[in-house]
Amino acid sequence: MSALELVAERPLGVRDRLAGAARTGGYLLAFVPLGIAGLLVLPMLLWRSRLPWRLATQERSLANVALRARIPQLPDAATPAARRVVLLLPLRLAAGVGAAAAALASVALTVALAFHAAEGLAGSERYLGSWELGPLPGAVLAVLTLAAGIVSVAVLDGLGRPLRTVARRLLASPAQENGAVREALAESIGDKSLAIAYWLPEREAFVDEHGLPVQLPDAQSGRTWTAVEHEGRRVAAIVHDADLDARPELVRAAAAGAVLAIENERLKVALRARVEELRASRARIVEAGINARRQLERDLHDGAQQHLVALSLELQMLRARLADEPEARQLVDGSIDKLSSALAELRELAHGIHPAILTHRGLGAAITALLERTPFPVGWENELTESVSPAAEAAAYFVVLEGLTNVLKYADATRATVRVRGEGGTIVVEVEDDGAGGADPSRGSGLRGLEDRVAALDGTLSVQSSPERGTLVTARIPAEPA
Repeated sequence: MSALELVAERPLGVRDRLAGAARTGGYLLAFVPLGIAGLLVLPMLLWRSRLPWRLATQERSLANVALRARIPQLPDAATPAARRVVLLLPLRLAAGVGAAAAALASVALTVALAFHAAEGLAGSERYLGSWELGPLPGAVLAVLTLAAGIVSVAVLDGLGRPLRTVARRLLASPAQENGAVREALAESIGDKSLAIAYWLPEREAFVDEHGLPVQLPDAQSGRTWTAVEHEGRRVAAIVHDADLDARPELVRAAAAGAVLAIENERLKVALRARVEELRASRARIVEAGINARRQLERDLHDGAQQHLVALSLELQMLRARLADEPEARQLVDGSIDKLSSALAELRELAHGIHPAILTHRGLGAAITALLERTPFPVGWENELTESVSPAAEAAAYFVVLEGLTNVLKYADATRATVRVRGEGGTIVVEVEDDGAGGADPSRGSGLRGLEDRVAALDGTLSVQSSPERGTLVTARIPAEPA
């Protein structure tokens, strides 16, 4: 339990118990009808209706206000986590009905005793069982009414904790835990736009919950921030509405109560920031490698390749002048053939380093050119419509290149198929063949290198290869890598 919860749940006296009993009673009066209504509309979930989720959202607000449950915002209605919250309604309703029955019994006893005590004190001559009501029995019943009232308050106040636990366990999902501290502070302070910036001393900078840098607001932005310190060390800053500056003690008290929870979140954020820094560094390395490949390809094309082409033209001119010297002409012809072979190998090398067509005309044209040079039939299905980053294009191209190279070398296939499509911000590249199968990324450097290249862009590479059933290489690459 966090320090903020300890502060919020600590009973201080009779007034606090009465307030707790009143909140629990109000919660039960509102929740039981709301839960029954939610149970009636629960079958609508099968028709993708948002109504059950809206009722669960109302239930969450009720629990936060009446029970101080501090439950974060529910997930979106379309997610599995939201469906889980809605489907657990019968359990929450059963707990609420049981608590309501216990509370109703104690309150009914108190009301009955109070009614009979009033009759007796009023001089009624009616009998209550074997007792004749009168002033003396009425006084005794009044004392019992007071005792029963105290018991009712204790029961209602005591029911608040288990009801709060049930609401938290069955309304909150594990994916929401990271936002629980921020949500609790937002509701305590009364600022739904509140944010927490965590201090990383090794960077000397504030970051958000994802580990990304945060700039604290200036005085003219309408926002302000309150420092959070623990044992003399800066921990975080609470960014909130500037109007709350009229009550700085409220923000400071909430921050002091939540400092342990904030410190715990800060340690998690520091780890996320290091992971994010590693991802960014890995992406920069990939980008630098792509740029180096481009530069090397340009150097080969504009330098050595152009010189060889010029030399080839000169040899052809020399060959034309040696029409009357067959032996010299034969020697020049051999040199021209060797030069043509060297030039073809150099072009293939430059293309393997980084094809110029990929830079100038994009992924589709580069793969088409690659397939035209492949010495066996390859099907080509291109469904990619959105633009992608150069790093993602290069990774997709080399997945196809390595996949077809493996088919040519090892698969003994008669046909292959290349598919490229977009799926929600991700490029999906598939290379499939009808060969012998049995491919294993752990036994070769080619597929393992592809795994590293794709993983550096936060993508994944999978290989499905069964003997005699062919091989399917599938890469999923973010179109805009982080």
